[in-house]
Amino acid sequence: MADPTTYRPAAGSIPTRPGVYRFRDEHGRVIYVGKAKNLRQRLSNYFQDLAALHERTRRMVTTAAGVEWTVVGTEVEALILEYTWIKEFDPRFNVKFRDDKSYPYLVLTMGEKVPRVHITRRPRAKGDRTFGPYPQVGAIRETLDLMLRVFPIRSCTAGVYRRAERSGRPCLLGFIGKCAAPCVGDISEDEHRRLAEQFADFMAGNTATYTRRIERQMQAAAAAMDYETAASLRDDLQTLNKIMEKSSVVLSDATDADLVGLAQDQLEASVQVFHVRGGRIRGQRGWTAEILDDSTAPDLIERALTTLYSEGAAPKEVLVPILPTNREQIQELMGRTVNLRVPQRGEKKDLLATVGENATEALRLHRLKRTGDLTARTKALEDLGAALDLAEPPLRIECFDISHSHGTNVVGSQVVFEDGLPKKSEYRRYSVSGAAARDDTASMYDVISRRLKHHLDPPEKSEEDRRRFAYPPPR
Repeated sequence: MADPTTYRPAAGSIPTRPGVYRFRDEHGRVIYVGKAKNLRQRLSNYFQDLAALHERTRRMVTTAAGVEWTVVGTEVEALILEYTWIKEFDPRFNVKFRDDKSYPYLVLTMGEKVPRVHITRRPRAKGDRTFGPYPQVGAIRETLDLMLRVFPIRSCTAGVYRRAERSGRPCLLGFIGKCAAPCVGDISEDEHRRLAEQFADFMAGNTATYTRRIERQMQAAAAAMDYETAASLRDDLQTLNKIMEKSSVVLSDATDADLVGLAQDQLEASVQVFHVRGGRIRGQRGWTAEILDDSTAPDLIERALTTLYSEGAAPKEVLVPILPTNREQIQELMGRTVNLRVPQRGEKKDLLATVGENATEALRLHRLKRTGDLTARTKALEDLGAALDLAEPPLRIECFDISHSHGTNVVGSQVVFEDGLPKKSEYRRYSVSGAAARDDTASMYDVISRRLKHHLDPPEKSEEDRRRFAYPPPR
């Protein structure tokens, strides 16, 4: 346990400007990231009498061995830099929201020459039009299948598209009318882009424009006794109505809003978000997080809103159960035209209550199936440390094994656990050859020697190397 007075910076050396600070432990690992409107005033709070600190804050400052800071121009810049560093360094004492599941998104690649629509769970490229996230992948697949009947835009991969271009023959979707086949010139690239923009407009909630237009075209075709065209338009109209029926109307004023619900106990928090577009629920997502500092409900709402809107645009309204800490900075992050508020009455208040109930249910389910219970993990690590006669619980555990195929193709594997949880980003494989591959003992010696050498003397003293091998193996 470190004494915070041993690394306390002189008060006069700390600037009074906005900035972001990082606490590091004795091995150089970033364990906490925070932001401040006034760095000197904020950091002084950590170096008061330990008895006056919150229990979790006290644990953090006694684990740390040093503190550093970066000055920025504004509080909003501090907010964004704090969010970036928490993602980069994964500090163990920060609240880190983790998606409680992997959600599918509907993505329209408007940045491509010929836009493509597809479903993905991976990060989206800049310039893509993204819809969702959706709770069930089956539902969005069915919606996409229906949408392609009315807006037959490209949904094939780049390889399939190029193959169709070379052969001069469209793929199956082109033959059955679910793609306008720009690959073979059945529709021009400009016309296809306009069709993709209509697809995006409809998915964004502007549904009435297209239903009214198709209805007028259907009536005109019937009046001209072009019954085949009228029947086709009737089918398109029924398809669009079926798609709209899948998203029930929840707000009668056809507003665009995100509703954020929160549930928490002393150890964990759950956040649920409903994305409402055109008065209909178009997406839903949720996170859970361990509370490892003294974060309050407004702090958690601030973190949730930062996570939501640091990398994406906010809708016209954002409804929350309680206003966030540093509301002005969050407001500037989202945009001054966004209405951030707590609804006081009516259907929006009722819907927000429903979102809160979803957050409560998600937290209950997480408790039932979680393996990350902080209390249980702490006790298990303490028991393990006592069984191995360690001076303190093993915060980092590295496990090694050797595999081979009848003595050839020898490979060493390294898995890592930190705070009792798998750290898969730091799993490694080592190729073993030469004399080191003669038997398992020699191979194990080679692998562990290379691991320790990398920790003691990394090839380049980069930040990435220091983070990757921040904890030495327990002694």
